[in-house]
Amino acid sequence: MKLVKLVGAVGAAAAIAVSTVGTASAAPAQVHGAELYSQVTAADVADPSAVLPAGTDADFSALQTVEGAIGWFRNREGSTEQDGYCERAVRLAWNRTTHHASAIAHWNSGDGARHTGGATPPRGAFVFWNISQYGHVGLADGNGGVWATSVNGRIGHVRQGYFANYLGWKPGNSN
Repeated sequence: MKLVKLVGAVGAAAAIAVSTVGTASAAPAQVHGAELYSQVTAADVADPSAVLPAGTDADFSALQTVEGAIGWFRNREGSTEQDGYCERAVRLAWNRTTHHASAIAHWNSGDGARHTGGATPPRGAFVFWNISQYGHVGLADGNGGVWATSVNGRIGHVRQGYFANYLGWKPGNSN
């Protein structure tokens, strides 16, 4: 029943996104005799995680958004659970299916274009440092800061220069 409601909400949002801009509403639907009605706004269409939060149903996974990936870190600020597992943390934050053995393996992979210039990494980008044989990776906040593990042994938010030996960044994604 839960999955039916989610799929119905997604279908309604998609139909509205194609046919209108701004606030809209879906017509009431009948599911097992109960009337379902949900106001769908332009914000719901722009950010599907508002309609379908990641992890809502074990049989259904939604693509992650930049705000959702950063929110994953923000919601775990201070946690020691992912310390030493930076690559795993960014993979979980972005709800990625692609796995890399380490941050350095991710950096050296063909998974996304490498950017080594001086520009500030965009919000949600993977940011890499060569701090050990495994490297380190976090997510850019778009303003020169990053969300990462190993910030005093915890998940935290720091300036990009907090970690030494900056390599560059790759676009964040949810492949």
